[in-house]
Amino acid sequence: MNEENQISYYSIIPATIRYDNRLKPAEKLIYSEITSLTNRMGYCFASNKYFANLYGVTIHTVSQWISHLEKLKYVYIELIRDTSKEIKERRIYINDTPYVQKNTYPYIFKSTYPIYKNVQDNNINSNIDDLFNFIINNSNQIPKKFYDILERLEFIYTEEILNIMQKDKVQMLKEIIYILYEIYNSNFNNLLSQVKREPLINLYVLAQEHSPSDLLNYYKRAIINKYTNNST
Repeated sequence: MNEENQISYYSIIPATIRYDNRLKPAEKLIYSEITSLTNRMGYCFASNKYFANLYGVTIHTVSQWISHLEKLKYVYIELIRDTSKEIKERRIYINDTPYVQKNTYPYIFKSTYPIYKNVQDNNINSNIDDLFNFIINNSNQIPKKFYDILERLEFIYTEEILNIMQKDKVQMLKEIIYILYEIYNSNFNNLLSQVKREPLINLYVLAQEHSPSDLLNYYKRAIINKYTNNST
């Protein structure tokens, strides 16, 4: 079944949307649908055709609705292109703060999870935020091989996108990257050639649902167990 049809998350229409008289009722509805589809991956990749079939309208009508949401800065649209510059995917992000932020990475959540003590190839301070800031600023203190892994998994985001991503999605991204870096610096680093984006996100969500006392260690063990079993 196409993932666009696997809607299993709640949708949200915040007050800023509900009471915005500039929006048509259908635009408010499609915004809520986008929030539902965003909950899984941090962005919505559903096509205009999907929404048109869902609501029984034309593709052009859907395009107008989404364009209006973008114009009002309620959503941000990123177009992913292949090597020939052809558009291969559209990603719609919910903008938590519908105004332009002119700054560097805005979400600094202080954490105290220590990075492996045997990491000797960089001077990263022992917390998640420092690691993430090194990565988004393309620091040469992070090994290129690790950057390549993140690129393959599509975990490298521009500041423009990070500025409008939902805070819980940013925190999830930071923690996933942190655990991947721990694995990269462990005896299990060979497993990173097998990992894929969606299973990593699904394992993180499942780990959260179990509410372990140490979420990150639980998540790390889940990744190692999954891909160790896959390789045997």
